[in-house]
Amino acid sequence: MKAEMLDSGVIVTVCGEELVPLLDGGLWWPNERTLIVSDLHLEKGSSQAGRGIFLPPYDTAKTLARLKVLIQNWHPCRIISLGDSFHDCNAESRMSETDQHALKELVDLQEWIWIAGNHDPRPPANIGGHFRETLNIGPLSFVHEPGLNPKKGELSGHLHPAAKIRRLGRSVRRRCFVGNNQRLILPAFGAYTGGLNITDAAFDGLLATGSTAWVLGTDQIYPIAVAQCV
Repeated sequence: MKAEMLDSGVIVTVCGEELVPLLDGGLWWPNERTLIVSDLHLEKGSSQAGRGIFLPPYDTAKTLARLKVLIQNWHPCRIISLGDSFHDCNAESRMSETDQHALKELVDLQEWIWIAGNHDPRPPANIGGHFRETLNIGPLSFVHEPGLNPKKGELSGHLHPAAKIRRLGRSVRRRCFVGNNQRLILPAFGAYTGGLNITDAAFDGLLATGSTAWVLGTDQIYPIAVAQCV
């Protein structure tokens, strides 16, 4: 995959389209002024509480606040959320009025497209935006779950990729984008989502030889060959 360092960060080229991975886990498509995010998992905290696992109930507010910053910084004309935007089909009913209002305000700022995920196969009733099972724009296709035989230009999420790197006897594990010049898998954006190591069996058959992980550091994105990850 072609990737080159610019003042604004790293540019990744997929099917001839230049994409900018962002430190917060979003992806900027300059030619379309489109911001792409994946796996927000809104209301995961309240879902876990219903199962007796009690987490601080602030994940939705934190995720929306981070998303608002990206929108303010990049001024997109369109946002595409690549599925599992809501942790389950009842998430909207558990959202506080404040969070519902905050989300509706963000959705109303620009065109917003929700891609169906395995956690949220049906769109919430009152949030706004447009719902699609999949989406094609130019040479890029937008889906939730990466396919074993994908279309060229597939952008997906679902797996919450993270890379573990060992250097000088020490190791670090961080969220990452991962792919090649035909596909890109985005990291999870949600506050409570975590990550799955890209060496896990779930990635078998998805990452061609020569694939790259774009690892999210504190203030920089680091392109690392997948073969160098542990």
